[in-house]
Amino acid sequence: MRSTSELRLAVVGLGYVGLPLAVEFAKTRPVVGFDINEHRIAALRAGRDITRELSARELAEGKHLRFSTHPADIAECNFFIVTVPTPVDDDKQPDLGPVLSASTTIGKVLKKGDIVVYESTVYPGATEEDCVPVLEKVSGLKFNRDFFVGYSPERINPGDKDRRVATIKKITSGSTPEIADLVDKLYNEIVVAGTHKAPSIKVAEAAKVIENTQRDLNIAIVNEFAMIFSKLGIDTEAVLKAAGTKWNFLPFRPGLVGGHCTGVDPWYLAHKAQAAGYYPEIILAGRRLNDSMGPYVAAQAIKAMVKKRIHVVGARVLVLGLAFKENCPDLRNTRIVDFVHELKEFGVNVDVADPWVEPEDAKREYSIDLVPNPELNAYDAIIVAVAHDEYRKLGSTGIHAFGRDPHVLYDLKYVLPYEDSDLRL
Repeated sequence: MRSTSELRLAVVGLGYVGLPLAVEFAKTRPVVGFDINEHRIAALRAGRDITRELSARELAEGKHLRFSTHPADIAECNFFIVTVPTPVDDDKQPDLGPVLSASTTIGKVLKKGDIVVYESTVYPGATEEDCVPVLEKVSGLKFNRDFFVGYSPERINPGDKDRRVATIKKITSGSTPEIADLVDKLYNEIVVAGTHKAPSIKVAEAAKVIENTQRDLNIAIVNEFAMIFSKLGIDTEAVLKAAGTKWNFLPFRPGLVGGHCTGVDPWYLAHKAQAAGYYPEIILAGRRLNDSMGPYVAAQAIKAMVKKRIHVVGARVLVLGLAFKENCPDLRNTRIVDFVHELKEFGVNVDVADPWVEPEDAKREYSIDLVPNPELNAYDAIIVAVAHDEYRKLGSTGIHAFGRDPHVLYDLKYVLPYEDSDLRL
């Protein structure tokens, strides 16, 4: 079997997943970091990571990392790691376009003996049933004779400075026992938390997709709890804290489920299940409930405004936060846009602020013009949508200062004490 010292790595896709991985490997071995986004590559060459996952100092630690937008530069490599996004389309169907495009790019330079490992989240079977045929067709090579594949699902948590590539246990797999051993050995060189070698690629794919499906369902039931407790006039957080004193009660909180994994992965599993003739009722029920939270938040805000005799049409509402989670600029699949659009349907004028998000990204992805400095004493309602540290530091006084008299303050993330807001999830 080939030694890991013979492997020449290329990481295809330098987003939240690919860049930290490429840097970690490049601390000890040459790595080509490839991405089709020229703006992204230019920023990385200048030492700037616009995702803010890595500081300039951390980026420089990948001293053997070379960036490129030219496929010819990865032709010298023999081990390719694919870390491109796998979103869903408008109909909630898996969009394998990016991962198949990456497979085409790699297929053009694939050689005998090469290995391709996928980290992108997919449904069970996608690596061998969807990606491998592209590699075979483009390269003219035969799978498991001329080239091999593996699957090692990413477990990146954007914005988390404690759980990083090297400190999160890694699942590995390969298309033959020998390749599985090689892939596992390679990742063990950088992952100090260790690895778990799955018995097959499909098992590794399935493990990844259920991790976030389980989380999605846990949040869905807590969202339903929150809706019930709102009807009963009970503080949801107080209930969850009380229930949390039991040793096996899981510490989930209600909220909007967005991002690149939790709000997307269940659709991948549901798609594959239905293709196999099974209708996944619980998974889809959880998805429907979580996707309904945006309109629910908007309706709750409008009701609170009416109760305070605030005229809704033409009212000004400030939404604090647009990223899908705190202390992170990631806008992928953020569900905050759901209630922003819903509020606008009521004739409300909505301003959105977020100190972490790049204004051009908000404009390009959601046609939202971020407000850099919201006015004081100007808003009829304020919705704290993301628990950025900046908003926690503002505290009750600082956040209420944006509102005119009277105004509604809706705290979606428990940033403020219970008594300092009009509404909470």
